[in-house]
Amino acid sequence: MAFGARILKTGMAVTLALYLSVLFNFASPVGAAIAAIFAMQPSIYRSWRYFLDQIQTSTMGAVIALLGGMLLSNEPIAVGLVCILVIMISMKMNRADTIGLTLVTVISVMEASGQWQFALTRFLLTLTGILSAFIINITVFPPQPRKQYIQQIENVFTSLSLLLRTAVSHEMKESVFRDEKNGLEGAIKALADKYALFEEEQKQLRRAKYSQTRQMVVYKNLLNSLQKGYQVLEAIDRHYFQADRTEQTDELFDRHLEQLIKYHEYILLKFEDKLKPGANDSEPLAEDNDRFLKSAINGYDPQKSGQLRLSVVAAAIYDYGYQLERLDKVADQIHRMNADDKESAVLSEKI
Repeated sequence: MAFGARILKTGMAVTLALYLSVLFNFASPVGAAIAAIFAMQPSIYRSWRYFLDQIQTSTMGAVIALLGGMLLSNEPIAVGLVCILVIMISMKMNRADTIGLTLVTVISVMEASGQWQFALTRFLLTLTGILSAFIINITVFPPQPRKQYIQQIENVFTSLSLLLRTAVSHEMKESVFRDEKNGLEGAIKALADKYALFEEEQKQLRRAKYSQTRQMVVYKNLLNSLQKGYQVLEAIDRHYFQADRTEQTDELFDRHLEQLIKYHEYILLKFEDKLKPGANDSEPLAEDNDRFLKSAINGYDPQKSGQLRLSVVAAAIYDYGYQLERLDKVADQIHRMNADDKESAVLSEKI
């Protein structure tokens, strides 16, 4: 397991929560430490959102637990019933992600059996932990999900490129190939989760800037292209080697995959603005993609077993190529818009 910023910040949040608990003379600082662990979030927006949501649900849970402790005491059955009620109310409020820490607050408060001073102390402990996590998250190595997203895109493409280049040629050991493929699947899922985070933030903005919307389109297409590439790997793994093939078939599929990988790499370089204008022409790829699919279809031989499986693989490869064409068009549009923005900025300075 890699040592990352979030691991470090969780430890620092727990430390800060414990120090603050001692500073304010709280009898049992464990509750603050637990709250700090729960409250550490992957982005500043989520930290702030969690902070607000958790205050609402924890306040609600503390009040209900205090009333429950006064009316029902702190018997196990009473604690369980109050927890059920708090869970139902939290879900009704669409605050399911805060349930865990809210229940910790409920159980801590009910331990007081109606003593509101003790209950208030436990509630303040929870708030201390949440606040500690929030402070650490925004001050120490603040999350930069967009920068991390681009870095992950590059890392995932490197893994995808290696696997696609060796998939048909079958040069990599099967055990290594499976491990690399599983790792790639997890990395793409992590990318999808990070994109969902961006999308969540975007929806909360009443009037998102055009540049932010444009950026979301780029992120979505970058993710889609990697997902389509992974689907090619899945199709090859499930269907390709179960079909009777000729050397010409292997060469056809391998050659076109190599072409798509180079094209994908070229597009990423274009996004990074590392290519000269007009350094390459993407139009022939569309023709080659069509020609590849036609060749795969024309190569169908009903006398050989598993030939339809090759059609499944060919369709996945064609779809990957089609997604790359769309990604290339987005890259061209972004490049033109950035050029126009720079030109407008220069004109504004002259004026």
